[in-house]
Amino acid sequence: MSKEPSAVEKMIGDFAPKLVELTDRVLFGDVWERRDLSKRDRSLITVAALIALNRPEQLRFHLDKALENGLKKEELIEVITHLAFYSGWPTAMNAIMIAKEQFSKKDPSR
Repeated sequence: MSKEPSAVEKMIGDFAPKLVELTDRVLFGDVWERRDLSKRDRSLITVAALIALNRPEQLRFHLDKALENGLKKEELIEVITHLAFYSGWPTAMNAIMIAKEQFSKKDPSR
């Protein structure tokens, strides 16, 4: 019985198999599974870094992952608001629009 392909494998598996392997085995198979930080904390840190670095494509995925890992929408909005003063207003405005888009997919009333 074969396992379901990961999201990254579906996206680029035939184009960049080594990058898929590193993503699945090292990043999500090892780094995200380490015990010294909870997945919730890792999500909070990752979302903050992606906002600060203005990485919208990865932010979309990690906002959803953050919700799965126990962060609340209100907490993520607060992170974005807080980072406006540390990573810049444009990065926060980009991030808040992405968050609004992602959250509306999960809760169309937002």
